[in-house]
Amino acid sequence: MSELINDEVIEYVGILAKLELSEEEKEQAKKDMNRMLDYIDKLNELDVTGVEPMSHVFPVTNVFREDIITNADSRDRILANAPAQKEGCFKVPRTVE
Repeated sequence: MSELINDEVIEYVGILAKLELSEEEKEQAKKDMNRMLDYIDKLNELDVTGVEPMSHVFPVTNVFREDIITNADSRDRILANAPAQKEGCFKVPRTVE
């Protein structure tokens, strides 16, 4: 599979990543990408029958709390802290002329 990475692919990836690579960097990137593809080929040889697919190494559960309203009727208490109010809302100075 390592024949898939050639100079044109490296040039295209450089354009997509908005990188200006020197010739040495292009050669090194080509070697690195070819090694990655070789490793993927090696991984594809593994027998994974009976192995359940996973998205994380560790079991992940939802850590979010329930969305429970706790301060629904506190408008008057909140507006009591306002320096000025009008019709049940905060009144603030005009910022745009």
